[in-house]
Amino acid sequence: MSGEKNLKVALLGCGTVGAQVARILLEDANELAARSGAGLQLIGIAVRNLDAKRDAALPQELFTTDAPGLIAQADVVIELLGGMEPAGEYITAALSKGASVITGNKALIALKGAELSALAAQHGAQLRYEAAVAGAIPILRPIADSLAGDHITKVMGIVNGTTNFILDAMDTTGAAFDDVLAEAQALGYAEADPTADVGGHDAAAKAAILASLAFHTTVSSEQVWTQGITEVTAADVAAASAAGYVIKLLAIAERADAGISVRVYPALVRRSHPLATVHGAFNAVFVEAENAGDLMFYGAGAGGNPTASAVMGDVVAVARQIAAGAPLPNGSVSQAPRLLDFEAIDTRYWIGLSVKDQPGVLAAIATVFGEHGVSIESMSQQVDAEAGAQLRILTHQGTEAALASTVEALTALDAVHCVLSVMRVEGN
Repeated sequence: MSGEKNLKVALLGCGTVGAQVARILLEDANELAARSGAGLQLIGIAVRNLDAKRDAALPQELFTTDAPGLIAQADVVIELLGGMEPAGEYITAALSKGASVITGNKALIALKGAELSALAAQHGAQLRYEAAVAGAIPILRPIADSLAGDHITKVMGIVNGTTNFILDAMDTTGAAFDDVLAEAQALGYAEADPTADVGGHDAAAKAAILASLAFHTTVSSEQVWTQGITEVTAADVAAASAAGYVIKLLAIAERADAGISVRVYPALVRRSHPLATVHGAFNAVFVEAENAGDLMFYGAGAGGNPTASAVMGDVVAVARQIAAGAPLPNGSVSQAPRLLDFEAIDTRYWIGLSVKDQPGVLAAIATVFGEHGVSIESMSQQVDAEAGAQLRILTHQGTEAALASTVEALTALDAVHCVLSVMRVEGN
């Protein structure tokens, strides 16, 4: 392409995703230049260990341990190191010198995204992070660009492949949580320490990013109410299935008249809902907008090639803006809605109780619900010779505070042995 601008690209990190990004930059250089309107020259790859084994055959002369020196030469910096530091320091240095940054660092963006976006705008640079939320799935650009003229009312998604693999396997095989987790670790879907995934923290970071973009506000992962899947039992999954539901770990950002709520928890989803059909380690994000209606984005949520695709989409978008000489704004917060307390949100409960098998039990339980202003939608009873009588109660919509106080009151009833489980219900 005659007279095209040549952009120097620095890559920080060469793990599973970074190696594939480097490969694409080298192998598809001519095609990328044609799409971008600018040449993309990979000038170096900063790594911690020069001798580590890589997932792709890459020229050894590109590798360096001098990340700051590489950043100083770059027009575009791709950060795939992960973690808060030194990634945060490197991104700040790049943006401060006017270099645009592409990152997949969900933890950093969830905590400091607004601060880094402001820094990018101050120095005429771009900050993009499509790969931070759902791997190959293009969800952030559609929210920020395609739906910019609409009002998004809810974003609800399966954004962690590890937990979806576990819950899906529990649903299809009837296995217990610990057994499926061990299988996920053996297959490489779960880390040796799976806390970030099964505790919901990974999904919370992604929920914060989605909420910030969807509602033009600033939400950090620390503000996301989070519950993981470690307490989900095989009995819960079986009972949900019998009632026509599947259990999924959901990241939810929702707009109400009084403000917005952002939360992560395992929830029952009716099998007819599109999110119920997401199997294995795949991800999906369901978006509800006033004018566009219901939309779902589905695909691979992790892996070297899928995530590299998301990174390279951002690289091309940034290169186009630089080549055109008119970078897009990084977004702004205007009339930011209030973040609601978790107790104020409206939800539905699915409650499992172990109760005495005697007359008057159902009446006593129904009285507790009535006293707290919570309406019962349906109730099913199962009597087992060993487990005794068990109730599964599905409620109508109510505030989290009212529903939680109902459960607390149920535990005090003489007729109730114990509360087996409490889960929320999402979707229509």
